[in-house]
Amino acid sequence: MSSYRLRSERLHEAAAARGDHSNYAIAKRTGLNQTTLSRICRGIAKPAAETLLTLATAYGLSVDELIQKETEKEDSAA
Repeated sequence: MSSYRLRSERLHEAAAARGDHSNYAIAKRTGLNQTTLSRICRGIAKPAAETLLTLATAYGLSVDELIQKETEKEDSAA
């Protein structure tokens, strides 16, 4: 089973290039809730598709640049 997480380092690089050096600045530019953004960046919450599109659009990135796929090993014992 595969999962994904936000590549927060990539988001912060792109944000810094536009002068946004904090989650507060990113939240202000994008209209996202700062607490939600923080939880997503720390890997506590998974970003919704709409959130990924908002972030990608704000910083000129593709959604693929913002996500990292993670593969969970399934237990093969039957």
